[in-house]
Order: sequence, then structure tokens, then C-alpha cells
Amino acid sequence: PETDFILAQILPPEAPWPPPEMRYDMTKLLLIILDGVPYRNWRRLFGNLEGWVAQGAASVHRIRAVLPSTSASCYASIHTGVPPQVHKVWGNEAVYRLNQPDIFSEASKAGLKTGAVTHSFWSEMFNRAPFDLVRDIEYDEPNGPITHGRFHTMTGYGNINQMTPSDVDLFATLTRMTELHGIDYGILHTCTLDSMGHRFYHDCEEMDHACYVMDAMLAPFLQRWLDKGYEVIVTADHGQDERGHHGGTGELQQDAAFYYFGASEMPAKDVVLDQLALAPSILTRLGVPVPETMKAKPFFSA
Repeated sequence: PETDFILAQILPPEAPWPPPEMRYDMTKLLLIILDGVPYRNWRRLFGNLEGWVAQGAASVHRIRAVLPSTSASCYASIHTGVPPQVHKVWGNEAVYRLNQPDIFSEASKAGLKTGAVTHSFWSEMFNRAPFDLVRDIEYDEPNGPITHGRFHTMTGYGNINQMTPSDVDLFATLTRMTELHGIDYGILHTCTLDSMGHRFYHDCEEMDHACYVMDAMLAPFLQRWLDKGYEVIVTADHGQDERGHHGGTGELQQDAAFYYFGASEMPAKDVVLDQLALAPSILTRLGVPVPETMKAKPFFSA
């Protein structure tokens, strides 16, 4: 009932689908990262995303995380296009301002407006560190690599108390950022499913329901972003195995799904996407020059 009420407020039932204005003629892009969801659970439990794929409105691939498949290491690689052995974020305990060019820095240099609704790690790695709770929890800085930032810290996180914001609040915050500030590139990152996976593991009733709720909450916002002309990527930073673990190797720990709503041609369906190719691919789609540090070949066309 709560979910039905939320969806009704965001997307009235009489709204047409697909709307006549739904087209991909703008180089604006949103990257949605749902932390810690293994590939098989994306394909089994996210019915709205799979429905768009079935209707031909989106494509889906498998994407493989870097090693270690640890959250902060993956965040750094997703945005810089270099492996942990280069950016040297070995784990969640080693977070600092990175030196490599990244999506935010290069998009800002090109005159684009960027936005982030994420864990505070992203602000520390790509704007400034250490993270100051009062100064950095929210900022609007026209000259910063992150033009508009809205962050959360999960301070006090533990196995019983997740300390995660409601995902509806995060989706709404990004939506306001697109509509009020007209950002050209934005990223949203939520740890809800990763945190629940560490507690319950992914093969259980609790996680089935959590993925269902996430999928239902995301869908109307995703439709709203598409209606505004954004291309959208929905993926994860890494997966999780049967014991709720990641950081190492193997399909469950490394592999996630990659859903793309956009006009670029994609590789063949059986091609496993390289996480290191995500940053240069996004810059290519935005029409921004790819720095020499990003060695992986983009899988998007301009």
C-alpha cells in the first residue's frame, strides 16, 4: 500500500506509456548505481527494468567489476576508468581525493553541469577530502568538478542498523536536481540493497522483497527522467555471493546487470562489459574528450 501511494504521487495512472515526447535526442545522462546486487538477482527480481527490456525500450548486458570488488575501489574505477592498482583505493578504509581525471572533472571542463546524490565517499574522491559534515553535506559550486552535490554518510552503520536513507528520497533529490538545475550529467548511488545483502544474503524472502520494492520505487522516477530527455544507466558497483560477501573474484561477487535507456548502439548481447570502460563511455556519450588515462575502449558511440 505504501508503495502504491508513492507511485501514484509520482506518475499518475492515466499517464501514457511510452509518452509521445520520449526520445533520445539530448546528450544528458544519469548513472544510477544500486550498490551490491548480483547479476542473477537483477534479471530475476527487477520486473520493471526487465519489462522495459522486453518492450524494446532498454537494453541489458552483464558488466564485470574490477578487483578488488570492494565498494570504494569500484566507485573510484567507475568514475576514473583506471583499476585500483592505479588509483590505489584498496578498500573502504582508504578513501581520499583522487588525482586521476574523472567524469566530473572532464564534464566540468567542457562546460557541463554535474550532480551527485550519493554516499559521501564520492565527494571525498572527486571534490575534496576529508568530508566535512556541515560544509559538504550539500553544496552548489559552479566552478567545482561536482556542480551540485547532495550527500549522506551512513555514520553509525552496522549489521543491524543500516543507516541508509529512503531510496524514494534519493530519487526525488536527483529529480529535483535535474528539473531545478538542469544538470547534464548526474549520478545517484544508494547502499540499501548492499547493506541488506550483507545482513540477509541474497537468496531469501527479505531480499526478494527489497529488490521488488526498489524496482517499484525506481520505475516512475526513471520514466520521469526519460520524459525530460535524459539517457539513463542503471547498474551496480559489484555483486554479492551466497554469504553476502564481495571483494574477491567470481560471477556472484563481480558481475552485475547494466540497463541502458538510450540511442547508442551497444555491443552484442553476449559481450561482458568492462567496468573500466564505463567512464570513457559516458564521456563519449556526453560529447566530452576522453583523457589519456582512460585506456579501455568505450562501448558507447558519440
